Amino acid sequence: MSKTLHVDIVSAEQAIFSGEAEMVVAPGEAGELGILPEHAALLTRIKPGTVRLKVPGEAREEVIYVSGGMMEVQPHVVTVLADTSIRAENLDEAQAEEAKRAAEEAIANRRGVMEIAEAQAELAQAVAQLAAIKKLRQLR
Repeated sequence: MSKTLHVDIVSAEQAIFSGEAEMVVAPGEAGELGILPEHAALLTRIKPGTVRLKVPGEAREEVIYVSGGMMEVQPHVVTVLADTSIRAENLDEAQAEEAKRAAEEAIANRRGVMEIAEAQAELAQAVAQLAAIKKLRQLR
């Protein structure tokens, strides 16, 4: 039997995953982080993207979109505190495409620094949602 670690992925709205995983891959600020059992302790911010879980006994990875947040890693426990979390299969591709288009338009038309920063954040989330949908399709 392979080693596992306990993973909790929660947001303000819901606890989306709580269980064992053989591996966790998350979108750290400086790039993807691969977490295996007995990983060194770590506390990091995560950016919008997908958290992928290799669940024991399942052929496919679990794919969860997170809009950013924090991740704490202990040798046998990973906790992701996400701003928003959605299972990739529950993402709406048409809605994400529309959000991307609106954010790109907002960036082109806004003049204030704060307006541009908000539009860029919205664009990053929409692109991350579309990437989560694409990743889910690749894994299926």
